[in-house]
Amino acid sequence: YIITMEQPTECTTPLAHPTTLIDAPLSLITTIREYFLQTLTATPFVRLSVSKINVLLTWAQVPEKSLLTNEEFVLTLTAGVVTLVGYYVLFGKRHGRKRKRLAEELRLAQKQVRFLEDELLLAKREDMFSSTPTRPSKSREIRIFMDGAFDVMHYGHMNAFRLGRSLGTYLIVGVNSDESITQCKGPPLMNDKERMTMVEGCKFVDEVVPNCPYIMTSEYLEFIFEKYGVDYVVHGDDPCVVDGKDVYESAKRRGRYRSIPRTEGVSTTDIVGRMLLMTKDHHLKGRIRANSAGSVSVSGMGNSSSSIQVDGNLDDDSDNEIHNENADDDAVSSAGEIGVLGRQSKFLTTSMMLRLFSAGVKPPKDGMKVIYVDGAWDMFHCGHVEFLKEALKRGDYLIVGIHGDSVVNKRRGGNLPLMNLHERVLSVLGCKYINDVLIDAPLEISPDMIASLKITEVVHGTESDDISGETSLGYRYRYPKEMGILASIKSPSTFTLGNIVSRIQNKQTELQAKIERKKKAEREWFDNKYSTSISNGGDNSNGNSKP
Repeated sequence: YIITMEQPTECTTPLAHPTTLIDAPLSLITTIREYFLQTLTATPFVRLSVSKINVLLTWAQVPEKSLLTNEEFVLTLTAGVVTLVGYYVLFGKRHGRKRKRLAEELRLAQKQVRFLEDELLLAKREDMFSSTPTRPSKSREIRIFMDGAFDVMHYGHMNAFRLGRSLGTYLIVGVNSDESITQCKGPPLMNDKERMTMVEGCKFVDEVVPNCPYIMTSEYLEFIFEKYGVDYVVHGDDPCVVDGKDVYESAKRRGRYRSIPRTEGVSTTDIVGRMLLMTKDHHLKGRIRANSAGSVSVSGMGNSSSSIQVDGNLDDDSDNEIHNENADDDAVSSAGEIGVLGRQSKFLTTSMMLRLFSAGVKPPKDGMKVIYVDGAWDMFHCGHVEFLKEALKRGDYLIVGIHGDSVVNKRRGGNLPLMNLHERVLSVLGCKYINDVLIDAPLEISPDMIASLKITEVVHGTESDDISGETSLGYRYRYPKEMGILASIKSPSTFTLGNIVSRIQNKQTELQAKIERKKKAEREWFDNKYSTSISNGGDNSNGNSKP
């Protein structure tokens, strides 16, 4: 055998030069650049723009060789756009993050302020206990006196009562008479009986004194001290001046005056302002009807409708919107649409505040007759208080269901509710005739809910602000009705939210002017109080006037 061994042939194909690997992407970039320039420079926009710019440059005697070319214009414009986009991507969101960080720091600082204020109140109480002589009849009792108009009473007033009572053991509240209020600040929206009902219905109040004068004179203070055994007069920490005189000057001279921090984030001015803005269109159609004169009819106020003229300067409220938690409602307002009435609440509802208002709430004992009643309880008023008082008489334990904002809005339409869920919860918790609340209660009362809450009877009244009628009542109460535990009771009062709206309607011009004055005073007071840490934030306190 002859074996032939062949030598391996050398590869004649040259290896790619290292620079070729670099040139390929560069060539691609160059090609894309040329295509980009050719495409844009041929557009009419670029040609027209360059032509007009060169006309101006020629008029300015710029040499022809220095005139702008189409490519230079495209490259300059592209560089500007890329720079702006890059800046936004790299730095644009930094400002938003800074704002969020500052807002969080502000929230924590306000929370710390509330904590320190509570600590200060405890210290004041200990000091008052140590300085108050022991009474022969009731050992170590400290009787506190507070007074005010309490017109359009809200949870801010209730919290003031809570704070005032925390300084002692017994709280007496004087309600200013219609006559004295009218003389000092104009007629109130609510009459004596309505305001008395609200104060008497607050669980932090032990006793109510009617027909108090708006300005505390030395003679009246002596009468209060002697007849009611009052140890201290208490008011908010903002000045209360009428006609240049301190309302509580006499009590301060006696050394019988103490102050409490104001409930920031809520005021009668703010709430009345919301009602004045009650005529804005909302995301639920068919609730509000506007006419060409700028007047809007608001439906959903019981059996009547109210028409309020809206001033043009109140229309800039597009960022205040209500968020509907109901996924089936496709009409949830989006950014730029008008939403809730007035401003969104500035009140910061903390778990601490809910616990303080829930103090004393205990579960029902075995064998108790548990009554359940539900509703919106918007702008918690004397009609609500009287109805809850009547409902409690039917059993031993009253649970009040409070519907969520989306449910209330869907049923009542327009821009309602006036108060958000947290505000309405605090308002109901402050009532002495309830034992517990069900937050964000379901509209339909199911058998499971009845069993879980051990409900013995479900009650509803004859007065309501809802507009959905008897068909809706059948849907809400069908299971209690089938179980034979549904009861309808005649509402002891015909007072509804519509009454408040109509009164504000009749005094709209006067109230708008008054609100502007009070907002200015509130801003000054708030800025003075937080001048070291907060600026331009004083739009939500109770102002320099009596509650």
